[in-house]
Amino acid sequence: MPNVHKEKIQLSTVLFDLDGTLYDTAPDLAFALNQLCLAHHAPALAFKDIRPHAGHGSHSLLKLALNIDTTHPTFQQRYEQFITLYQSHISKTTQLFTGVKQVLTYLEEHAIPWGIVTNKPQNLTDQLLSMVPLPYKPHCLIYGNSLPKRKPFPDPILYACQLLKKNPYHCLYIGDTEIDVLASKAAGTQSMVALYGYISQSEDPYSWQADGYIKHPIDIITWLQSVVTPRSFC
Repeated sequence: MPNVHKEKIQLSTVLFDLDGTLYDTAPDLAFALNQLCLAHHAPALAFKDIRPHAGHGSHSLLKLALNIDTTHPTFQQRYEQFITLYQSHISKTTQLFTGVKQVLTYLEEHAIPWGIVTNKPQNLTDQLLSMVPLPYKPHCLIYGNSLPKRKPFPDPILYACQLLKKNPYHCLYIGDTEIDVLASKAAGTQSMVALYGYISQSEDPYSWQADGYIKHPIDIITWLQSVVTPRSFC
């Protein structure tokens, strides 16, 4: 059963993170990363070690695989190599998490505006969405490079609320990392953690003190029905 907020709240829109929340992209990211390791004579990594980093972006993956960060002289070259490898394999095994289609259908049938706020750059996001399409078009889509600042800054979530003409307090943001919760809280939205996402065993997501926790995407519907007052969506 999903963790449920005790108080009835008024919500007017739902926003989602992408990797680890809507899409299970980790297998394709892991393949590309290990191809990069192979090219640079680094040891391949087990999927279980890569998966928790999949939601933290390319920088985290490169640090894991090659132990380099943005200050390293070869970082940009390695980054571009990784992106090229990922683009060539971006939709081989990636799919929507089980239950996401039902959740989006529920939102559409109940006229609930929804959108995506991701740190994934536009070129990769658009490629993914074109090759593994969603059942419906999001009402707004904010990329990692849409604004000067990205999550954990609140700017992208606030911009999404602005585009949808909704009060942030009446918005639910769903993600699978502490960064998502920090951004949601800073923006003043309700926060929900997707426990099925890319969370490592060393992390304690309940310490992030989100407003809700779900073990499966379909739990989103149960949570909304439990905490939303009748006709609170508008």
